Amino acid sequence: MTMDTRRCVGCNACVIACKTENALAEGTSRDWVITETAGTFPSLSQEIRSERCNQCSRPPCVDSCPTRASHIGEAGVVLVSRNKCTGCKACIGACPYNARYVHPDGFVDKCTFCFHRTKTGALPACVEVCPTQALKFGDLEDATSEVSRLLRARRHKVNRPDSGAKPNVYFLI
Repeated sequence: MTMDTRRCVGCNACVIACKTENALAEGTSRDWVITETAGTFPSLSQEIRSERCNQCSRPPCVDSCPTRASHIGEAGVVLVSRNKCTGCKACIGACPYNARYVHPDGFVDKCTFCFHRTKTGALPACVEVCPTQALKFGDLEDATSEVSRLLRARRHKVNRPDSGAKPNVYFLI
């Protein structure tokens, strides 16, 4: 997934779409919007980012899960098997992105890139509703995909590159 920091206006449409699509419990969220201000007045800059689970290639949350509830599923998506999760929170502590939370029913929950949609060829709900088209989704292995083209054409960064997790959410700058 790519997130264009030049296009995001912080409208929270992605957050609302995720909550609606996934019938999330009150007070829970699988994605959120961050606003960072840098510089010294009067020379300030601001970056707005929609953030979520980074669907890491080396996810520390998976390695820390004692029951193997956290696992890498089809297409490399990091998933949680609710029936195996004991809610021990080891994965929450291991996640460098604070992208997990305990669902009111006791299992750990997180963004799945709307796997129930993407496995049928649809886009994640957050991508589909973004009014500025700041979010893009596709196959990084496919050189012709929009995300691959964007990563070749634009400067980009990942959150917490020092974590060793190899995140797969890229922020276009």
